[in-house]
Amino acid sequence: MIPIGNFFFRYRNFLFMFLYLALFIPSAPLFSPEVFGVNYYMLPVVLGLLITVSGQLIRGATIGLAYIIRGGKEGKVYAEELVTRGIFNHCRNPLYVGNILMLCGVGVLSNSLLYVAVFIPFFLFVYQAIVLAEENFLRNKFGEQYDRYTKAVNRWVPRLKGISATFKSMEFKWRRWILKEYNTQYIWLSGITLILLLKYPQITNGDVRLRNILLAIILPLLGFAYLFVRYLKKSGKMKE
Repeated sequence: MIPIGNFFFRYRNFLFMFLYLALFIPSAPLFSPEVFGVNYYMLPVVLGLLITVSGQLIRGATIGLAYIIRGGKEGKVYAEELVTRGIFNHCRNPLYVGNILMLCGVGVLSNSLLYVAVFIPFFLFVYQAIVLAEENFLRNKFGEQYDRYTKAVNRWVPRLKGISATFKSMEFKWRRWILKEYNTQYIWLSGITLILLLKYPQITNGDVRLRNILLAIILPLLGFAYLFVRYLKKSGKMKE
């Protein structure tokens, strides 16, 4: 699994984009009107949004409290230090947990049986492999310190005990959250907008013109926000 994880780690950004595009592959519905009635679409919309937003909240809390520099080096797993503060004191891979919830949520939101049955399991396999590769690197680099950490903190399931104390004891770095997450936020919000307006004509009462107007307003606004934050970051006018 470790060689597989190292392979997928190198190409994980491309994989994430592929999984987002796969949301729009035609599929049988996860929730159908024949089973759930005329208002069936409310179930995937509400459930999907709850799951995907919870994932973004976990990512936001993690980055805002104690960011981990583990983005790789020359396409390989790399870490400068062992971060155990903030949300990392409650889960060893909170950013990955957030990613999984975000992608599972938009999969449910897209009401795609194919996506939930095929692509989500594949995504979970990939992340498990990546995590095992990272753990192998961290164990070799930090030794007993990392072993103690793994015994105290779960790999996937967050430990909620003491979470309020964690938030009270640390300052949330909102600038860091914006600068680190603006790219993810842009892709995520654009995807949600497209899914809601293209897959659910009920939202605009079947009015194609209204749907196109909303797309013409929301997508450029998201694009402008993305470019504005990017400008602030590249120009140094906003810093962590």
